[in-house]
Amino acid sequence: MPQFETHRPVPHSPDQMFDLVADVERYPEFLPLCEALVVRNRKERDGKILLVADMTVGYKAIRETFTTQVLLNKAERAIDVKYIDGPFKYLDNRWRFAPSENGGCSIDFFIDYEFKSRILGALMGSMFDRAFRMFTDAFETRAGKIYA
Repeated sequence: MPQFETHRPVPHSPDQMFDLVADVERYPEFLPLCEALVVRNRKERDGKILLVADMTVGYKAIRETFTTQVLLNKAERAIDVKYIDGPFKYLDNRWRFAPSENGGCSIDFFIDYEFKSRILGALMGSMFDRAFRMFTDAFETRAGKIYA
């Protein structure tokens, strides 16, 4: 069951980084393997936003689309992603953004997943593992371009 967790300091504010990660419709512009992302539903309540989104990822001839529920909680600077449907047995993804003493923020990124199919896991597993490890780099690079 692949799992990845990282804690990274960045020179941008927690609110800036939260906004960047929360802007899911822009993911195909910069996120590794992300070919498309469509928000199917958006609900706002108690200062939180709940999205249901379809994300299509691809590598060479392989394409997979999966559906997630994304809870955006700006007050707590937290983003929680829960799996709904697609090629995974499960997928759990969490982002946290905390202020740093130096004026920037610390990003905590966690992802845990398993493919339903062992064959698909064998075909895409190592590529997904590398991509998830590059996610925080991709967001940090994007923040540098937007907030420079």
